[in-house]
Amino acid sequence: MKILSVFGTRPEAVKMAPIVHLLAQTPGIESRVCVTAQHRQMLDQVLELFQIQPDYDLDLMREGQSLAQLTAGIFLHLDPVLEEVQPDWVLAVGDTTTVVTTCQLAFYRRIKFGHVEAGLRTHNKWHPFPEEINRRLATTMADLHFAPTDWSRRNLLHEGVDEKDIVVTGNPVIDALKYVAEQPAPRFVTELLEKLGIESNSQESNSLESDSPMKLETIRPETIKLKAKKLILVTAHRRENFGQPIENICHALRQLAERGDVEIVYPVHLNPNVQEPVNRLLQGVKGITLLPPLDYLPLVHLMKRATLILTDSGGLQEEAPTFGIPVLVLRETTERPEGVAAGTLRLVGTETSRIVQEAARLLDDESEYAKMAKASNPYGDGHAAERIVEALLQRAENPA
Repeated sequence: MKILSVFGTRPEAVKMAPIVHLLAQTPGIESRVCVTAQHRQMLDQVLELFQIQPDYDLDLMREGQSLAQLTAGIFLHLDPVLEEVQPDWVLAVGDTTTVVTTCQLAFYRRIKFGHVEAGLRTHNKWHPFPEEINRRLATTMADLHFAPTDWSRRNLLHEGVDEKDIVVTGNPVIDALKYVAEQPAPRFVTELLEKLGIESNSQESNSLESDSPMKLETIRPETIKLKAKKLILVTAHRRENFGQPIENICHALRQLAERGDVEIVYPVHLNPNVQEPVNRLLQGVKGITLLPPLDYLPLVHLMKRATLILTDSGGLQEEAPTFGIPVLVLRETTERPEGVAAGTLRLVGTETSRIVQEAARLLDDESEYAKMAKASNPYGDGHAAERIVEALLQRAENPA
């Protein structure tokens, strides 16, 4: 069975890495990898971290290109790869431009398509834009739907997907996170924490035991001694938050920094719509450290040390609960409501006063913090890649 995995952004690469590794090790499978490089620099560091050498690199990132230009580039450059490889299956993850274009090309060539992280929905086509429509379109063309949770499975069933074509796998981001969190923290992270007056947590309290993925859920902040200052990790870069929302978020961070008992670390996305307001409003503010986009390894280790995370990123919503870190989601909706229901996430939107109020509540109220910190991660146990590969092998033995 010949399988081509296609991805183009850092989050896609992180989630596909465990699957790519397992496919390469599985007898009876010939695994190929194609990257569109929709995000060049951020993709490359993940490829290096997980030691993935693509068979095909389309290198399509161009400064300032539109979604239409990117889509056209993928159509023109990926189709010859499909013609050359002639895979039995194409795999892609999530809801990017790479995903929606890949599944359409697979459909044109009558190649089976497996959609990893299928069934996420906000039921609002503009939030997030364009991801909500991308994933809906991928659903209509997929032959196997790898749903991370039972909630996403129910979304697919509601839309008419045949139950036999859905496999609940957990999210492979937890598989990847488990691997990365076991690596030593980069010197950059330990030096930054020391500089900011935040003590590093002990290795014992943060180690992930490789023989038991369920150990991921036992790591809780209440087992760690109190720090001199509390670390707030921030990421905010979604297209829907460009303009006034990102400015509101920056004003909230300024107010939180005035407390004096926190240090805010914000790796700033390279998009000019993020860079301009963030640097204008936050550069040089005491208690706020702006960083360039971080490689995945230091980001994971900063996440482990954080007291609180503010983000509009889908990946961090799934990852942070693994470490028992409460997450305030800087969006009006989320396609990951399992975390909200479980109590690991809280939707706060982008209004300055609401962000400040909800963050202060968690920073000041130990019982409120503990409610979120003790909630279980609903997004997986670290074995998603195994379930995905097994489903593909079973489908090969028993074609639908």
